[in-house]
Amino acid sequence: MVIVTGAASGIGRAAAELMHSRGARVVIADINGDAASNVAANLGEGALATAVDVSNSASVASMVAVTVEHFGGIDVLCNNAGFGHRGTVVTTDEADWDLLMAVNLKGVFLCSKHAMPYLVASGRGRIVNTSSYTALVGIPDRAAYVASKGAISSLTRAMAIDHVSGNVRVNAVAPGTVSSPLIDGVIAAAADPTATRSEFNQRAPMNRMGAPSEIAEAIAWLASDRSSFATGSVLTIDGGSSAW
Repeated sequence: MVIVTGAASGIGRAAAELMHSRGARVVIADINGDAASNVAANLGEGALATAVDVSNSASVASMVAVTVEHFGGIDVLCNNAGFGHRGTVVTTDEADWDLLMAVNLKGVFLCSKHAMPYLVASGRGRIVNTSSYTALVGIPDRAAYVASKGAISSLTRAMAIDHVSGNVRVNAVAPGTVSSPLIDGVIAAAADPTATRSEFNQRAPMNRMGAPSEIAEAIAWLASDRSSFATGSVLTIDGGSSAW
């Protein structure tokens, strides 16, 4: 039984769809409840949608309660919900910093906190967090985002050590720039969409963005028994961006 946050689109949706196709029961959790319901309806039996604000403890507790009531427990938690924001430490508003940290970082904390008793009870719980290659190299004008993803990688390692005795494995994926509805929106809103797309492509030596399905494969592997000796790992999948 798998919970995926931020599962209404992009990497989260691809991961939920892939694991469902391999026989997992999945909860499509997203702040956009209608979009989550559409994804779950397309998947059919074994998929449940729920709206969740991962920055809100009561909302996360409700997501966990609905999951346990419907499926009886939790085996895997994929903490994927998050977003980006432009700005340096000078140009980023304090309110924008707080909101980004609340979703990207506090969301991982809250979802893990509320799900952990059920992950331990499963006897083979797994958490897969979504970090970023920017936790390794940094990129311009994304101070809050880069900071949040660096913290997620560190939190992954800390949780792995804390909960290994409870048979809970905690790992993360660190994607490069991935073609997704979020990125498509940034490109469409740019003054020069063609140049902006080229800029995104050129972040990686492969000269392209990743596909959500490519990151989903890594998430599914870390969520499966095939990665049974992996905990505290941050798996970078970025087309070589962090190797520049």
